Amino acid sequence: MLPGRKYKPDDILRILWRRKWLIVLPFVVCCAGTYVVAKRLPNQYRSETTILVVPQRVPESYVRSTVSGRIEDRLQSLQQQILSRSRLERIILDFDLYHDARQSQPMENVIEVMRAAIKVDVVRGGEAFSVTYTSRDPRMAGAVTERLASLFIEENVRDRAQLAIGTSDFLQTQLDDARKRLIEQEKKLEQYRIHYAGQLPTQVAGNLQAIQGLRLQLQTLDDVLARARDREVTLERQLSELLVAEPPARAAASPATGAAAGDSGETPGATPREQLENARRRLSVMEERLTPAHPDLARLKRTIAQLEQKVAHEPAAVTAANPTDTPRDRRARELRADLDLLAKEIAAKSNDEKAIRENIALYQSRLEAAPVREAELTELTRDYDTMQQIYRTLLGKREDSKVAANLEQRQVGEQFRVLDPARVPERPFSPDRGKINLLGAVFGLLLGLGTTALLEYFDNTLKSEEDVRLLLGLPVVATIPVLGVQETAR
Repeated sequence: MLPGRKYKPDDILRILWRRKWLIVLPFVVCCAGTYVVAKRLPNQYRSETTILVVPQRVPESYVRSTVSGRIEDRLQSLQQQILSRSRLERIILDFDLYHDARQSQPMENVIEVMRAAIKVDVVRGGEAFSVTYTSRDPRMAGAVTERLASLFIEENVRDRAQLAIGTSDFLQTQLDDARKRLIEQEKKLEQYRIHYAGQLPTQVAGNLQAIQGLRLQLQTLDDVLARARDREVTLERQLSELLVAEPPARAAASPATGAAAGDSGETPGATPREQLENARRRLSVMEERLTPAHPDLARLKRTIAQLEQKVAHEPAAVTAANPTDTPRDRRARELRADLDLLAKEIAAKSNDEKAIRENIALYQSRLEAAPVREAELTELTRDYDTMQQIYRTLLGKREDSKVAANLEQRQVGEQFRVLDPARVPERPFSPDRGKINLLGAVFGLLLGLGTTALLEYFDNTLKSEEDVRLLLGLPVVATIPVLGVQETAR
Protein backbone atom coordinates (compact mmCIF):
# COMPACT_ATOMS: atom_id res chain seq x y z
CA MET A 1 0.00 0.00 0.00
CA LEU A 2 1.42 3.31 -1.04
CA PRO A 3 1.32 6.07 1.60
CA GLY A 4 -1.20 8.80 0.85
CA ARG A 5 -3.02 6.71 -1.74
CA LYS A 6 -6.81 7.07 -1.78
CA TYR A 7 -8.61 4.05 -3.17
CA LYS A 8 -11.69 4.50 -5.25
CA PRO A 9 -14.41 1.90 -5.75
CA ASP A 10 -12.91 1.04 -9.11
CA ASP A 11 -9.53 0.48 -7.47
CA ILE A 12 -11.09 -1.80 -4.87
CA LEU A 13 -12.86 -3.80 -7.58
CA ARG A 14 -9.59 -4.16 -9.52
CA ILE A 15 -7.86 -5.36 -6.36
CA LEU A 16 -10.60 -7.89 -5.67
CA TRP A 17 -10.48 -9.14 -9.24
CA ARG A 18 -6.74 -9.41 -9.16
CA ARG A 19 -6.90 -11.35 -5.85
CA LYS A 20 -10.03 -13.34 -6.74
CA TRP A 21 -8.46 -16.74 -6.25
CA LEU A 22 -7.12 -15.72 -2.87
CA ILE A 23 -10.68 -14.86 -1.85
CA VAL A 24 -12.46 -17.75 -3.51
CA LEU A 25 -10.13 -20.47 -2.29
CA PRO A 26 -10.59 -19.87 1.56
CA PHE A 27 -14.30 -19.42 0.97
CA VAL A 28 -14.62 -22.75 -0.80
CA VAL A 29 -12.41 -24.56 1.67
CA CYS A 30 -14.33 -23.23 4.70
CA CYS A 31 -17.69 -24.00 3.13
CA ALA A 32 -16.62 -27.53 2.33
CA GLY A 33 -15.10 -28.04 5.77
CA THR A 34 -18.14 -26.77 7.67
CA TYR A 35 -20.41 -28.86 5.46
CA VAL A 36 -18.44 -31.99 6.23
CA VAL A 37 -18.29 -31.20 9.94
CA ALA A 38 -22.02 -30.40 10.12
CA LYS A 39 -22.79 -33.58 8.23
CA ARG A 40 -20.77 -35.68 10.67
CA LEU A 41 -22.24 -34.10 13.84
CA PRO A 42 -24.72 -36.47 15.54
CA ASN A 43 -28.37 -35.51 15.63
CA GLN A 44 -29.76 -34.38 18.98
CA TYR A 45 -33.46 -34.94 19.72
CA ARG A 46 -35.29 -33.10 22.45
CA SER A 47 -38.57 -34.18 24.01
CA GLU A 48 -40.58 -31.83 26.19
CA THR A 49 -43.54 -32.25 28.52
CA THR A 50 -45.55 -29.53 30.27
CA ILE A 51 -46.89 -30.16 33.80
CA LEU A 52 -49.73 -28.01 35.10
CA VAL A 53 -49.92 -27.06 38.80
CA VAL A 54 -53.55 -27.78 39.76
CA PRO A 55 -54.68 -25.96 42.95
CA GLN A 56 -56.47 -27.86 45.69
CA ARG A 57 -60.11 -28.61 45.09
CA VAL A 58 -61.22 -27.64 48.59
CA PRO A 59 -61.36 -23.84 49.10
CA GLU A 60 -58.60 -22.31 51.20
CA SER A 61 -61.24 -20.68 53.42
CA TYR A 62 -62.33 -24.17 54.57
CA VAL A 63 -59.03 -26.04 54.71
CA ARG A 64 -55.68 -24.30 54.74
CA SER A 65 -52.89 -26.44 53.34
CA THR A 66 -49.73 -26.92 55.39
CA VAL A 67 -47.63 -26.94 52.19
CA SER A 68 -47.00 -23.42 51.02
CA GLY A 69 -44.38 -21.54 49.06
CA ARG A 70 -43.67 -20.52 45.51
CA ILE A 71 -43.63 -23.10 42.75
CA GLU A 72 -40.05 -22.06 41.92
CA ASP A 73 -38.83 -22.97 45.40
CA ARG A 74 -40.68 -26.26 45.45
CA LEU A 75 -39.43 -27.14 41.97
CA GLN A 76 -35.90 -26.42 43.13
CA SER A 77 -36.34 -28.95 45.94
CA LEU A 78 -38.02 -31.53 43.69
CA GLN A 79 -35.35 -31.07 41.03
CA GLN A 80 -32.60 -31.71 43.57
CA GLN A 81 -34.31 -34.95 44.60
CA ILE A 82 -35.08 -36.23 41.11
CA LEU A 83 -31.68 -35.29 39.67
CA SER A 84 -29.90 -37.04 42.50
CA ARG A 85 -27.37 -39.74 41.74
CA SER A 86 -29.57 -42.63 42.84
CA ARG A 87 -32.58 -41.56 40.74
CA LEU A 88 -30.57 -40.83 37.58
CA GLU A 89 -28.55 -44.01 37.92
CA ARG A 90 -31.77 -46.01 38.13
CA ILE A 91 -33.08 -44.33 34.95
CA ILE A 92 -29.78 -44.96 33.13
CA LEU A 93 -29.83 -48.62 34.00
CA ASP A 94 -33.54 -49.06 33.21
CA PHE A 95 -33.25 -47.51 29.74
CA ASP A 96 -29.66 -48.61 29.10
CA LEU A 97 -28.57 -45.04 28.39
CA TYR A 98 -25.02 -43.99 27.45
CA HIS A 99 -23.93 -47.57 26.92
CA ASP A 100 -20.60 -46.69 25.30
CA ALA A 101 -19.82 -43.96 27.84
CA ARG A 102 -20.45 -46.34 30.73
CA GLN A 103 -17.88 -48.71 29.32
CA SER A 104 -15.12 -46.14 29.31
CA GLN A 105 -16.07 -43.61 32.02
CA PRO A 106 -17.10 -43.82 35.66
CA MET A 107 -20.80 -43.59 36.50
CA GLU A 108 -20.37 -40.15 38.09
CA ASN A 109 -19.32 -38.66 34.73
CA VAL A 110 -22.20 -40.35 32.93
CA ILE A 111 -24.66 -38.99 35.51
CA GLU A 112 -23.26 -35.48 35.02
CA VAL A 113 -23.78 -35.83 31.27
CA MET A 114 -27.39 -36.88 31.77
CA ARG A 115 -27.99 -34.16 34.36
CA ALA A 116 -26.79 -31.57 31.83
CA ALA A 117 -29.26 -32.99 29.29
CA ILE A 118 -32.24 -32.39 31.60
CA LYS A 119 -33.78 -28.95 31.88
CA VAL A 120 -36.67 -27.74 34.07
CA ASP A 121 -38.24 -24.31 33.44
CA VAL A 122 -41.23 -22.52 34.95
CA VAL A 123 -43.72 -21.33 32.35
CA ARG A 124 -47.07 -19.53 32.24
CA GLY A 125 -46.52 -17.28 35.20
CA GLY A 126 -45.76 -20.05 37.68
CA GLU A 127 -48.90 -22.06 36.90
CA ALA A 128 -46.96 -24.75 35.02
CA PHE A 129 -43.44 -25.94 34.33
CA SER A 130 -41.74 -27.87 31.53
CA VAL A 131 -39.32 -30.79 31.63
CA THR A 132 -37.07 -31.46 28.63
CA TYR A 133 -34.53 -34.16 27.90
CA THR A 134 -32.05 -34.28 25.04
CA SER A 135 -30.82 -37.55 23.48
CA ARG A 136 -29.49 -38.92 20.22
CA ASP A 137 -32.33 -41.42 20.06
CA PRO A 138 -35.75 -39.80 19.54
CA ARG A 139 -37.70 -42.68 21.08
CA MET A 140 -35.41 -42.72 24.10
CA ALA A 141 -35.82 -38.95 24.52
CA GLY A 142 -39.60 -39.34 24.67
CA ALA A 143 -39.50 -42.29 27.08
CA VAL A 144 -37.05 -40.65 29.48
CA THR A 145 -39.01 -37.39 29.47
CA GLU A 146 -42.17 -39.31 30.31
CA ARG A 147 -40.38 -41.05 33.20
CA LEU A 148 -39.11 -37.73 34.51
CA ALA A 149 -42.60 -36.23 34.43
CA SER A 150 -44.01 -39.19 36.37
CA LEU A 151 -41.21 -38.83 38.94
CA PHE A 152 -42.05 -35.16 39.44
CA ILE A 153 -45.74 -35.99 39.98
CA GLU A 154 -45.06 -38.90 42.35
CA GLU A 155 -42.43 -37.02 44.31
CA ASN A 156 -44.71 -34.02 44.71
CA VAL A 157 -47.52 -36.21 46.11
CA ARG A 158 -45.11 -37.99 48.45
CA ASP A 159 -43.43 -34.81 49.65
CA ARG A 160 -46.71 -33.03 50.32
CA ALA A 161 -48.09 -36.00 52.26
CA GLN A 162 -44.89 -36.38 54.30
CA LEU A 163 -44.74 -32.66 55.00
CA ALA A 164 -48.39 -32.58 56.11
CA ILE A 165 -47.95 -35.66 58.33
CA GLY A 166 -44.68 -34.31 59.72
CA THR A 167 -46.35 -31.00 60.54
CA SER A 168 -49.20 -32.83 62.28
CA ASP A 169 -46.76 -34.98 64.28
CA PHE A 170 -44.73 -31.95 65.29
CA LEU A 171 -47.83 -30.09 66.43
CA GLN A 172 -48.96 -33.19 68.35
CA THR A 173 -45.62 -33.29 70.16
CA GLN A 174 -45.85 -29.60 71.01
CA LEU A 175 -49.46 -30.07 72.11
CA ASP A 176 -48.52 -32.93 74.45
CA ASP A 177 -45.76 -30.84 75.97
CA ALA A 178 -48.12 -27.87 76.39
CA ARG A 179 -50.75 -30.12 77.98
CA LYS A 180 -48.17 -31.48 80.43
CA ARG A 181 -47.05 -27.99 81.44
CA LEU A 182 -50.68 -26.86 81.70
CA ILE A 183 -51.51 -29.75 84.04
CA GLU A 184 -48.47 -28.96 86.18
CA GLN A 185 -49.56 -25.33 86.41
CA GLU A 186 -53.10 -26.40 87.32
CA LYS A 187 -51.70 -28.57 90.12
CA LYS A 188 -49.66 -25.62 91.39
CA LEU A 189 -52.77 -23.45 91.42
CA GLU A 190 -54.76 -26.16 93.19
CA GLN A 191 -52.08 -26.67 95.83
CA TYR A 192 -51.81 -22.91 96.31
CA ARG A 193 -55.58 -22.54 96.78
CA ILE A 194 -55.66 -25.46 99.21
CA HIS A 195 -52.67 -24.19 101.20
CA TYR A 196 -53.99 -20.63 101.45
CA ALA A 197 -57.68 -21.46 101.73
CA GLY A 198 -59.53 -18.52 103.28
CA GLN A 199 -56.85 -15.97 102.28
CA LEU A 200 -57.62 -15.82 98.59
CA PRO A 201 -58.90 -12.60 97.01
CA THR A 202 -62.14 -14.30 95.96
CA GLN A 203 -62.86 -15.07 99.63
CA VAL A 204 -62.53 -11.50 100.91
CA ALA A 205 -66.28 -10.90 100.77
CA GLY A 206 -66.92 -14.14 102.63
CA ASN A 207 -64.37 -13.23 105.28
CA LEU A 208 -65.93 -9.81 105.77
CA GLN A 209 -69.35 -11.36 106.06
CA ALA A 210 -68.02 -13.92 108.55
CA ILE A 211 -66.39 -11.17 110.65
CA GLN A 212 -69.62 -9.22 110.65
CA GLY A 213 -71.56 -12.29 111.76
CA LEU A 214 -69.02 -13.10 114.47
CA ARG A 215 -69.14 -9.54 115.77
CA LEU A 216 -72.91 -9.76 115.99
CA GLN A 217 -72.55 -13.04 117.87
CA LEU A 218 -69.94 -11.46 120.15
CA GLN A 219 -72.21 -8.53 120.89
CA THR A 220 -75.08 -10.86 121.67
CA LEU A 221 -72.81 -13.01 123.83
CA ASP A 222 -71.53 -9.95 125.69
CA ASP A 223 -75.10 -8.98 126.43
CA VAL A 224 -75.85 -12.47 127.70
CA LEU A 225 -72.70 -12.48 129.86
CA ALA A 226 -73.55 -9.07 131.26
CA ARG A 227 -77.02 -10.26 132.23
CA ALA A 228 -75.59 -13.46 133.70
CA ARG A 229 -73.07 -11.56 135.79
CA ASP A 230 -75.79 -9.20 136.98
CA ARG A 231 -77.91 -12.19 137.96
CA GLU A 232 -74.89 -13.72 139.70
CA VAL A 233 -74.38 -10.56 141.72
CA THR A 234 -78.05 -10.54 142.59
CA LEU A 235 -78.01 -14.16 143.71
CA GLU A 236 -74.84 -13.63 145.74
CA ARG A 237 -76.39 -10.62 147.44
CA GLN A 238 -79.54 -12.59 148.20
CA LEU A 239 -77.49 -15.47 149.57
CA SER A 240 -75.34 -13.11 151.59
CA GLU A 241 -78.36 -11.40 153.03
CA LEU A 242 -79.94 -14.77 153.79
CA LEU A 243 -76.81 -16.01 155.53
CA VAL A 244 -76.28 -12.80 157.46
CA ALA A 245 -79.86 -12.55 158.73
CA GLU A 246 -80.70 -14.61 161.95
CA PRO A 247 -84.14 -15.73 162.99
CA PRO A 248 -85.35 -14.01 166.24
CA ALA A 249 -86.37 -17.27 167.97
CA ARG A 250 -82.97 -18.84 167.47
CA ALA A 251 -81.25 -15.63 168.60
CA ALA A 252 -83.27 -15.60 171.85
CA ALA A 253 -82.58 -19.27 172.56
CA SER A 254 -78.88 -19.01 171.95
CA PRO A 255 -77.60 -15.48 172.01
CA ALA A 256 -73.96 -16.41 172.03
CA THR A 257 -74.26 -18.89 169.20
CA GLY A 258 -76.29 -16.51 167.06
CA ALA A 259 -73.83 -13.77 167.47
CA ALA A 260 -71.04 -16.01 166.52
CA ALA A 261 -72.91 -17.29 163.47
CA GLY A 262 -73.82 -13.81 162.26
CA ASP A 263 -70.30 -12.58 162.52
CA SER A 264 -68.73 -15.58 160.88
CA GLY A 265 -71.27 -15.94 158.09
CA GLU A 266 -72.27 -19.42 159.19
CA THR A 267 -75.63 -20.68 157.98
CA PRO A 268 -77.94 -21.79 160.82
CA GLY A 269 -78.74 -25.47 160.57
CA ALA A 270 -75.84 -26.11 158.16
CA THR A 271 -72.99 -28.48 158.86
CA PRO A 272 -69.49 -27.09 159.47
CA ARG A 273 -68.34 -28.41 156.07
CA GLU A 274 -71.22 -26.63 154.29
CA GLN A 275 -70.45 -23.50 156.23
CA LEU A 276 -66.80 -23.72 155.11
CA GLU A 277 -67.76 -24.08 151.46
CA ASN A 278 -70.19 -21.22 151.75
CA ALA A 279 -67.55 -19.02 153.33
CA ARG A 280 -65.02 -19.81 150.64
CA ARG A 281 -67.56 -18.97 147.95
CA ARG A 282 -68.33 -15.69 149.60
CA LEU A 283 -64.60 -14.95 149.85
CA SER A 284 -64.11 -15.44 146.11
CA VAL A 285 -67.05 -13.16 145.38
CA MET A 286 -65.89 -10.46 147.76
CA GLU A 287 -62.32 -10.55 146.44
CA GLU A 288 -63.60 -9.52 143.03
CA ARG A 289 -65.44 -6.51 144.45
CA LEU A 290 -63.30 -5.44 147.45
CA THR A 291 -59.68 -4.50 147.93
CA PRO A 292 -57.37 -6.91 149.79
CA ALA A 293 -57.17 -4.55 152.80
CA HIS A 294 -60.94 -4.41 153.34
CA PRO A 295 -61.94 -5.43 156.94
CA ASP A 296 -64.76 -7.69 155.72
CA LEU A 297 -62.26 -9.74 153.81
CA ALA A 298 -60.00 -10.07 156.85
CA ARG A 299 -62.93 -11.10 159.08
CA LEU A 300 -64.13 -13.65 156.51
CA LYS A 301 -60.67 -15.12 156.19
CA ARG A 302 -60.53 -15.58 159.98
CA THR A 303 -63.91 -17.30 159.89
CA ILE A 304 -62.69 -19.63 157.15
CA ALA A 305 -59.64 -20.53 159.22
CA GLN A 306 -61.85 -21.34 162.23
CA LEU A 307 -64.19 -23.44 160.14
CA GLU A 308 -61.26 -25.33 158.65
CA GLN A 309 -60.03 -26.21 162.16
CA LYS A 310 -63.54 -27.17 163.22
CA VAL A 311 -64.03 -29.43 160.19
CA ALA A 312 -60.65 -31.02 160.77
CA HIS A 313 -61.40 -31.95 164.47
CA GLU A 314 -65.10 -32.78 164.09
CA PRO A 315 -65.92 -36.50 163.97
CA ALA A 316 -67.54 -37.80 160.79
CA ALA A 317 -70.76 -38.69 162.57
CA VAL A 318 -71.13 -35.21 163.96
CA THR A 319 -70.26 -33.72 160.58
CA ALA A 320 -72.84 -35.86 158.85
CA ALA A 321 -75.52 -34.89 161.36
CA ASN A 322 -78.09 -32.63 159.92
CA PRO A 323 -80.39 -30.59 162.18
CA THR A 324 -83.91 -29.92 161.25
CA ASP A 325 -84.31 -28.50 157.73
CA THR A 326 -85.91 -25.09 157.75
CA PRO A 327 -87.28 -23.04 154.77
CA ARG A 328 -84.37 -20.70 155.17
CA ASP A 329 -81.94 -23.60 154.68
CA ARG A 330 -83.79 -24.82 151.62
CA ARG A 331 -83.72 -21.33 150.18
CA ALA A 332 -80.01 -21.12 150.79
CA ARG A 333 -79.41 -24.41 149.00
CA GLU A 334 -81.52 -23.26 146.05
CA LEU A 335 -79.50 -20.09 145.79
CA ARG A 336 -76.25 -22.05 145.90
CA ALA A 337 -77.51 -24.39 143.17
CA ASP A 338 -78.51 -21.42 141.00
CA LEU A 339 -75.10 -19.87 141.56
CA ASP A 340 -73.36 -23.08 140.54
CA LEU A 341 -75.43 -23.32 137.35
CA LEU A 342 -74.88 -19.66 136.62
CA ALA A 343 -71.14 -20.02 137.18
CA LYS A 344 -71.02 -22.89 134.72
CA GLU A 345 -73.04 -20.90 132.22
CA ILE A 346 -70.75 -17.88 132.59
CA ALA A 347 -67.69 -20.10 132.12
CA ALA A 348 -69.18 -21.65 128.97
CA LYS A 349 -70.15 -18.24 127.61
CA SER A 350 -66.68 -16.95 128.38
CA ASN A 351 -65.16 -19.82 126.44
CA ASP A 352 -67.52 -19.07 123.57
CA GLU A 353 -66.51 -15.43 123.71
CA LYS A 354 -62.83 -16.38 123.58
CA ALA A 355 -63.45 -18.70 120.62
CA ILE A 356 -65.36 -15.97 118.77
CA ARG A 357 -62.59 -13.45 119.35
CA GLU A 358 -60.04 -15.99 118.09
CA ASN A 359 -62.17 -16.56 114.99
CA ILE A 360 -62.45 -12.83 114.40
CA ALA A 361 -58.65 -12.53 114.70
CA LEU A 362 -58.28 -15.45 112.28
CA TYR A 363 -60.58 -13.89 109.67
CA GLN A 364 -58.88 -10.54 110.17
CA SER A 365 -55.48 -12.09 109.50
CA ARG A 366 -56.92 -13.65 106.35
CA LEU A 367 -58.11 -10.25 105.19
CA GLU A 368 -54.70 -8.73 105.88
CA ALA A 369 -52.99 -11.54 103.90
CA ALA A 370 -55.38 -11.16 100.93
CA PRO A 371 -53.31 -8.48 99.04
CA VAL A 372 -50.17 -10.63 99.22
CA ARG A 373 -52.08 -13.72 98.07
CA GLU A 374 -53.65 -11.67 95.30
CA ALA A 375 -50.23 -10.69 93.93
CA GLU A 376 -48.94 -14.27 94.12
CA LEU A 377 -52.12 -15.67 92.62
CA THR A 378 -52.02 -13.09 89.82
CA GLU A 379 -48.56 -14.26 88.83
CA LEU A 380 -49.60 -17.91 88.89
CA THR A 381 -52.81 -17.15 87.01
CA ARG A 382 -50.92 -15.12 84.40
CA ASP A 383 -48.65 -18.08 83.65
CA TYR A 384 -51.66 -20.38 83.61
CA ASP A 385 -53.58 -18.14 81.20
CA THR A 386 -50.55 -17.94 78.91
CA MET A 387 -50.13 -21.72 78.88
CA GLN A 388 -53.85 -22.19 78.34
CA GLN A 389 -53.79 -19.81 75.39
CA ILE A 390 -50.77 -21.61 73.92
CA TYR A 391 -52.51 -24.94 74.42
CA ARG A 392 -55.69 -23.76 72.69
CA THR A 393 -53.69 -22.31 69.79
CA LEU A 394 -51.73 -25.52 69.36
CA LEU A 395 -54.91 -27.57 69.63
CA GLY A 396 -56.53 -25.58 66.83
CA LYS A 397 -53.42 -25.82 64.65
CA ARG A 398 -53.15 -29.55 65.32
CA GLU A 399 -56.74 -30.09 64.20
CA ASP A 400 -56.13 -27.99 61.08
CA SER A 401 -52.97 -29.97 60.32
CA LYS A 402 -54.89 -33.25 60.66
CA VAL A 403 -57.44 -32.05 58.15
CA ALA A 404 -54.65 -30.86 55.85
CA ALA A 405 -52.87 -34.22 56.15
CA ASN A 406 -56.11 -36.02 55.31
CA LEU A 407 -56.49 -33.66 52.36
CA GLU A 408 -53.06 -34.59 51.03
CA GLN A 409 -53.53 -38.32 51.63
CA ARG A 410 -56.79 -38.26 49.69
CA GLN A 411 -54.95 -36.36 46.92
CA VAL A 412 -57.44 -33.52 46.77
CA GLY A 413 -54.81 -30.90 47.53
CA GLU A 414 -52.54 -29.16 45.07
CA GLN A 415 -51.35 -31.59 42.41
CA PHE A 416 -49.23 -31.83 39.28
CA ARG A 417 -51.00 -32.91 36.09
CA VAL A 418 -49.46 -33.51 32.68
CA LEU A 419 -50.77 -30.85 30.34
CA ASP A 420 -48.68 -31.68 27.26
CA PRO A 421 -47.38 -35.27 27.34
CA ALA A 422 -43.93 -36.12 26.11
CA ARG A 423 -43.76 -37.12 22.42
CA VAL A 424 -41.19 -38.77 20.23
CA PRO A 425 -39.51 -35.89 18.32
CA GLU A 426 -39.79 -36.16 14.55
CA ARG A 427 -36.73 -34.11 13.69
CA PRO A 428 -33.59 -33.12 15.53
CA PHE A 429 -33.29 -29.70 17.03
CA SER A 430 -29.49 -29.86 16.91
CA PRO A 431 -27.18 -29.40 15.11
CA ASP A 432 -28.50 -26.53 12.95
CA ARG A 433 -26.58 -27.43 9.79
CA GLY A 434 -27.83 -24.45 7.80
CA LYS A 435 -26.53 -22.06 10.40
CA ILE A 436 -23.26 -23.95 10.61
CA ASN A 437 -22.77 -23.82 6.80
CA LEU A 438 -23.65 -20.13 6.77
CA LEU A 439 -21.15 -19.42 9.51
CA GLY A 440 -18.51 -21.41 7.58
CA ALA A 441 -19.18 -19.45 4.40
CA VAL A 442 -19.01 -16.13 6.20
CA PHE A 443 -15.81 -17.19 7.92
CA GLY A 444 -14.20 -18.27 4.58
CA LEU A 445 -15.19 -15.02 2.90
CA LEU A 446 -13.87 -12.96 5.79
CA LEU A 447 -10.70 -14.99 5.76
CA GLY A 448 -10.15 -14.34 2.01
CA LEU A 449 -10.92 -10.65 2.30
CA GLY A 450 -8.69 -10.32 5.31
CA THR A 451 -5.82 -12.06 3.56
CA THR A 452 -6.29 -9.84 0.49
CA ALA A 453 -6.31 -6.68 2.59
CA LEU A 454 -3.18 -7.81 4.43
CA LEU A 455 -1.30 -8.52 1.21
CA GLU A 456 -2.34 -5.20 -0.29
CA TYR A 457 -1.19 -3.41 2.82
CA PHE A 458 2.32 -4.76 2.47
CA ASP A 459 2.43 -4.46 -1.40
CA ASN A 460 4.57 -1.41 -2.51
CA THR A 461 4.69 -2.03 -6.31
CA LEU A 462 3.61 0.66 -8.83
CA LYS A 463 0.58 -0.34 -10.79
CA SER A 464 -0.81 2.91 -12.23
CA GLU A 465 0.07 6.48 -13.25
CA GLU A 466 -1.25 7.75 -10.01
CA ASP A 467 1.15 5.41 -8.11
CA VAL A 468 4.08 6.91 -10.09
CA ARG A 469 3.02 10.45 -9.40
CA LEU A 470 2.49 9.80 -5.72
CA LEU A 471 5.73 7.94 -5.19
CA LEU A 472 8.17 9.73 -7.61
CA GLY A 473 6.48 13.11 -8.03
CA LEU A 474 7.16 13.06 -11.86
CA PRO A 475 4.72 13.51 -14.73
CA VAL A 476 3.96 10.44 -16.78
CA VAL A 477 4.83 10.89 -20.48
CA ALA A 478 3.41 7.64 -21.76
CA THR A 479 2.20 4.27 -20.56
CA ILE A 480 2.84 0.91 -22.18
CA PRO A 481 0.01 -1.53 -21.76
CA VAL A 482 0.63 -5.13 -20.94
CA LEU A 483 1.04 -7.07 -24.14
CA GLY A 484 -0.15 -10.60 -24.41
CA VAL A 485 1.63 -13.41 -26.26
CA GLN A 486 -0.52 -13.17 -29.40
CA GLU A 487 0.06 -9.40 -29.75
CA THR A 488 3.84 -9.95 -29.48
CA ALA A 489 3.76 -12.44 -32.27
CA ARG A 490 2.26 -9.91 -34.63
